[in-house]
Amino acid sequence: MTTMTTFESGTGLLTALRVDGWSTGVFGAFLLATAPLLRDPLGLPTSWSIPFGVGMLGGAAALLLIARHPRPPSRLAAVVVAVNALSAVLMVELAAINLIPLTNWGRVFLLAGATFVASFAALEFAGLRRRGPVTS
Repeated sequence: MTTMTTFESGTGLLTALRVDGWSTGVFGAFLLATAPLLRDPLGLPTSWSIPFGVGMLGGAAALLLIARHPRPPSRLAAVVVAVNALSAVLMVELAAINLIPLTNWGRVFLLAGATFVASFAALEFAGLRRRGPVTS
């Protein structure tokens, strides 16, 4: 008898999507609620943190809708991986350039976020690859 891991059985992708969705939503709400408070210590203008927060809430809703499928369509899961990977790259780039007046803590904040998002991209990619061939 063979034991299957969570990722091999296909539930790893669903778990990663759900956790990604909920954590994205919580963080988006956090950004919206604390936008004025983050401005000075991070150098993150509210004109940036509010749209980021709203975008994250929209992304969270999309992730949770995708995760409602017992077997999410491969194309949607691949889009999630690509968006997460691109987001991580853009966060690193934003931390490296002076487009917004980030403090050193702001740069650390963005780099930590990029690491977190890249981790989800990797987990979702692994779950997508390990669940086997998909006919749809």
